[in-house]
Amino acid sequence: MNGQCGTAGGLGGGLLVAGTTSDAGKSVVTAGICRWLVRQGVKVAPFKAQNMSLNSFVTREGAEIGRAQAMQAAAARVEPTALMNPVLLKPGGDRSSQVVLLGRPVGELSARGYFGGPGGSSPGEARYAGGREQLLGTVTDCLAELRRTHDAVICEGAGSPAEINLRRTDIVNMGIARTARIPVVVVGDIDRGGVFASFFGTTALLSKEDQALVAGYLVNKFRGDVTLLEPGLDMLERLTGRPTLGVLPYAHGLGIDEEDGLRVSLRGAVRESVVAPPHGADVLRVAVCAVPLMSNFTDVDALAAEPGVVVRFVDRPEELADADLVVLPGTRGTVRALRWLRERGLADAIVRRAAEGRPVLGICGGFQMLGEHIDDEVESKAGAVEGLGMLPVRVRFAVEKTLARPVGEALGEPVEGYEIHHGVAEVTGGDEAFMDGCRVGSVWGTHWHGSLESDAFRRAFLRRVAADAGRAFVPAPDTRFGALREEQLDRLGDLIEEHADTGALLRLIEKGVPEGLPFVPPGAP
Repeated sequence: MNGQCGTAGGLGGGLLVAGTTSDAGKSVVTAGICRWLVRQGVKVAPFKAQNMSLNSFVTREGAEIGRAQAMQAAAARVEPTALMNPVLLKPGGDRSSQVVLLGRPVGELSARGYFGGPGGSSPGEARYAGGREQLLGTVTDCLAELRRTHDAVICEGAGSPAEINLRRTDIVNMGIARTARIPVVVVGDIDRGGVFASFFGTTALLSKEDQALVAGYLVNKFRGDVTLLEPGLDMLERLTGRPTLGVLPYAHGLGIDEEDGLRVSLRGAVRESVVAPPHGADVLRVAVCAVPLMSNFTDVDALAAEPGVVVRFVDRPEELADADLVVLPGTRGTVRALRWLRERGLADAIVRRAAEGRPVLGICGGFQMLGEHIDDEVESKAGAVEGLGMLPVRVRFAVEKTLARPVGEALGEPVEGYEIHHGVAEVTGGDEAFMDGCRVGSVWGTHWHGSLESDAFRRAFLRRVAADAGRAFVPAPDTRFGALREEQLDRLGDLIEEHADTGALLRLIEKGVPEGLPFVPPGAP
C-alpha cells in the first residue's frame, strides 16, 4: 500500500470500530488493525472521541489520555497525543466522573449533568449540563487533524452504538461517524453467545441515516470449526445486506491495556507467563489489594511478566498470609479506599506485615494511604484523615492535578514512569529515597506509575523483595517487558491479517461508506 491509504479532499481514510456491547473487543480489534496497517507501510493513528476509564496514561506533552489509546498508538508505532482521546471520563463513584478535556481536567460532573439532564450544581456541571453535544465540535476537530496528518485513522466506539437513550448526545459512536462520514464495522463477542441477534438488533435499532454507515460485522473470540458458523453468517447477510468481514478466533494471552475491569488485567500473555518456571529455586507471590476505584492496575503486569512471579488480586486479609509482596495500587478515591481497607481488616494485616519486615509497595493512591496524614478537600472532601502511618509522608490534595513523565534512578538503576495525582506528598524522612517517595524497612512508596516496566529497576526491586521475604527467587536476566508488549501487538496484527477480509477493510478505509446499504426495520424509535 506504500502509505497511499486516504480519501479525496486531503483527509486520510477513516474507519470506526463499534461493538455490540462493552468488552466486545473494540480495543483489541482497533489495535490489531493499526498494527496490520503500519506493517503495510501506512501511517495510521488511533482515535477514541470519549473514553470512560480509570486506566490512563500521560503523553510526552503532559496530557492525560486513556491507556487503551496509548496502547493503540504503540500498535500504530506513533507517539500518543491528546488528539487521540479528546474526552476522558474518570469515574469517582456510581454517579459522577472527572471530565478530562484535551488531556486536562475541567470539572467533576454527575452522569445526569454530563448527559444533558437537569440538576447540575458544580461549575463544571454549569458549563456542560445540557450541552454535551457541544463537545462534538472539539472531537470532530481532533479527528480531522489526525486525518490531515495520517494516511488512516482507526476510531474506536464506546459501549454500543444502539444505546437509544443516549443517541441524542452521542459523540463517540454514530455521532462522530455521521459527522465525519466514516464507515462503521461492528464487533460482536461470540464467546458470550447471541452474536447474530446482537448484530441484527444493533443494526435494526439505528436510524436510517446511521444504518447507512454500518458496512459490516466482525465476529470476535470464536472457538471451533468456522464452517459450522458460515450458514449463520450467510443468513445474517441476507437479513441485513451487510457482510461479515472476518471471524477472529479466541486467542489466549492478549494482555493489553484496555479500559476497565479487573478481568482485563487478569488475562493475557504477560499474565499467563507465570506458568514459566522460576529462574531461581522459589516463586515470588504478589498480592494486589483490589481497592475501590482501582486505577492503573496495569502497573503490576510488569511483575507478572517475570518467570516465577505469581500475581493475584485479593480483597480479604487471609489472602495476604502467603504473599511475599503486597501491593497497594492507585485509586481514584484514596480516602474511600483507605476506609475500605480498614473495614475489611486488610489495613491491620498490612501494618502487621510491615512490623514483621515483610514487603509492601504503595503506588500513587496506595503510596498516599501508607503515609501518616491525608488532608483532602478535593477528591473526597473528607478533610483531615489519618493514614496507615507506615511511611513518614503527609499528603495534601491540590485542586491542580499533577501530570508528568519523570525519569530518574532508583536502587542504582535507571527508571522512568508517569504521574497522575491530586495528592501532593511531603516526605519527612525514611531510610532511603525511592523515586519521589521513600522506603522505611520493607515498606516502599512512590507516585510513579509504570516504573516497574523499567527492566533493570524491576529486577533490582524484586531482588530486594525476595531477600526481605526470605525467598530464593532470582529474577530472570533477560525478561524485556517492552519486547513482550511488542509481541502481543504483533499477535493482534496477525489476527487481523490472517482472519479478517483485509481487502474489504482497506476499501472501506480508502473509499469510505459504500453506497446503497439497505435499511433494516424498524429503525430508531
